[in-house]
Amino acid sequence: MRKSLVAGNWKMNKTVEQARLLISEMVPELKQVEGVEKGLCPPYTALLAVSALLAGTDIGLGAQNMFWEQAGAYTGEISPPMVAEFCQYVILGHSERRTYFGETDATVNKRVQAALAHNLIPIVCIGETLAENEAGQTAQVVSRQVGEGLKGIQPEQAGRLVIAYEPVWAIGTGRAATGDDANRVVGQVIRPALDGLFGSTIAQGARVLYGGSVTAANAAEFFSLPEIDGALVGGASLKAAEFIKITRAAAA
Repeated sequence: MRKSLVAGNWKMNKTVEQARLLISEMVPELKQVEGVEKGLCPPYTALLAVSALLAGTDIGLGAQNMFWEQAGAYTGEISPPMVAEFCQYVILGHSERRTYFGETDATVNKRVQAALAHNLIPIVCIGETLAENEAGQTAQVVSRQVGEGLKGIQPEQAGRLVIAYEPVWAIGTGRAATGDDANRVVGQVIRPALDGLFGSTIAQGARVLYGGSVTAANAAEFFSLPEIDGALVGGASLKAAEFIKITRAAAA
């Protein structure tokens, strides 16, 4: 059985004080939601403060990205040991990183390998653009991102991977994919690609989340489908009541 995961990606939002306030609004009710794994991914600046507030709860902490080197002259970057000091998860390969900051399948692969080497759970984001979707290239693009992004990962490591299918055209646009569309991509493209890399046991056991304009209003549609194991939530994770409702929907 795959345990659902709902992770909130706060993106570039919330000062430390704002993060503390949001956590104080979320945690009492999130702690009561059972049967689903929960994670919050604030900006780097809030990781220490949020880590302290989540201590003793079953809510995990994640970073939104990281570099692959241990240390060195990489001004502005954050290393795997720095993330692992506070976090259990790390989001890698988000489409905004690919679009605005030049990340590629090859650099995502380096980050995934580094995360696994430091006992982090990578949430690896994949998804096609609107142009690729309309050109009928979804399967080609998504399969390539899985194959290249996870190249060289050993089967014994792959069991810790989480995949987030986030069609780029649905992120932050209010235009979510339909549940059936997302379920089909996960079941007919992503799991077969994982099977080709790691075998059927890992492919069927891997958790695959949906991301892209997930809200309390549409979350249940995605969670009701057999191939979808939770959500990577963007804007709605900045609203305590909304994120709590999404998490409850996953538990239900």
